[in-house]
Amino acid sequence: MGVEPTIESYGMRIGGADVLHDKYLDTVNPYTGQTWARVPDGDASHVDAAVKAARDAFETEPWSMMTATQRGHLLRKLGDIVARDAEAFARMETADNGKLYREMLGQWRYLPEYFYYFAGMADKLAGSVLASDRQNFHLYTRQEPVGVVGAITAWNSPGMLLIMKLAAGLAAGCTFVVKPSEYTPISTIELAKRADEAGFPPGVFNVVTGGGVVGAALVNHPGIDKIAFTGGTETGKRIAASAAANLTRVSLELGGKSPNIVFEDADLDVAVNGAIAGIFGASGQSCSAGSRLLLQDSIHDRFLEKLIQQTRTIRLGDPMDAETQMGPIANEPQYRKVLSSIEMAKHEGARLVEGGEAVTDIGSYFVKPTIFTDVTNDMRIAQEEVFGPILSVIRFKTEEEAVAIANDTRFGLAAAVWTKNVHRAHRVSAKLRAGTVWINAYRVVSYMAPFGGFGESGLGRENGPDAMREFTETKTVFVELSGQPRDPFKLG
Repeated sequence: MGVEPTIESYGMRIGGADVLHDKYLDTVNPYTGQTWARVPDGDASHVDAAVKAARDAFETEPWSMMTATQRGHLLRKLGDIVARDAEAFARMETADNGKLYREMLGQWRYLPEYFYYFAGMADKLAGSVLASDRQNFHLYTRQEPVGVVGAITAWNSPGMLLIMKLAAGLAAGCTFVVKPSEYTPISTIELAKRADEAGFPPGVFNVVTGGGVVGAALVNHPGIDKIAFTGGTETGKRIAASAAANLTRVSLELGGKSPNIVFEDADLDVAVNGAIAGIFGASGQSCSAGSRLLLQDSIHDRFLEKLIQQTRTIRLGDPMDAETQMGPIANEPQYRKVLSSIEMAKHEGARLVEGGEAVTDIGSYFVKPTIFTDVTNDMRIAQEEVFGPILSVIRFKTEEEAVAIANDTRFGLAAAVWTKNVHRAHRVSAKLRAGTVWINAYRVVSYMAPFGGFGESGLGRENGPDAMREFTETKTVFVELSGQPRDPFKLG
């Protein structure tokens, strides 16, 4: 801190070329509070150009004539390039959103696996032969790419959130126009450059940077066949409503208020670590954050004591420092929202037992890990997503009460169950309305495992074999076998 950084300028990527603009947005490092990069503040004309480039690439050679196996080879090559440059990508994202460098490095070293997995899936996406009730007809289906995808990603994990869409969509044969968050655009621009290096044809992967004007133009564009969005639930609702005007398909990975349920027979030390990872990992800026901790009455006080003691040891500081355990909030608006949510919880009558205040002497946008007890599930702090390091602790007596509290939310993204009873573990996980349930774990994801939510946590699934079909249309083909004239006025 205190040293004026070199400000790097980036262009958009449209049709395989850098595109500049006379208006720019600053990208601020949330630890130092200083601008370290700037990107064009695009407009609707740039979206038009990017959609045209993506449409041209989709409909013309070489992309349209490329076999699925050939697309798989390109994806594998891109994965190799990302693996080579993992350290550079990790530094970009730490500078952009303040996440720990060691966490980002681990993430970027893992992300090539998404490209490798979907490279292998590319030529396994097959239709099926159907039984036919029509004499002399052979029936089969084809899975064909949906077309041009508009991807809009959030600021908390821009690389991972994009690659969860991109790898499956490219494998299916789609082309992309990506609008990254205006707070964290750099890794997306750099990934597009790596795709060019890997040999993807120009126009297959385009990036338009900017704010709400770009997002609205992309969602409303008649040349977009599908919108794939990750972000807040209210924004997702508006996107779905706007996309409906053109009957544009949507997949939405939205917010959560996920329950972390600890039963009295759990290994408490392991569960305390899981609770901390669930809410204070990534400074709570995760859609699947375990922001509601449900503790069985008989262990409530003992667990809470252990949790507070361990929380007090969390080291805040420079996210590039290997000893730092929690970095800053990613941007100023979110920082102010987190502080406002703390005041809201106090006003509702929740009891603050740890944290609850900003830290101003180590850098910008830091908030202490915060724990509230005496929370009831009807409080706003238990129902509204904060997206920050605030934990709401809720008591329960019975298994049935725990399930009822866990499901009493408009969200349904994730949940966790901590117990040594194998019967209870599976019984409770089956009753929870959530897209992902962890048993004796938290914050584990895999490119092989579908990810998405129930209720207002979204539509559709990313990762795993389900993801490929999110980017395809099913076509049915009837083949007449007799070769004989048919009665033109008789159906079938």
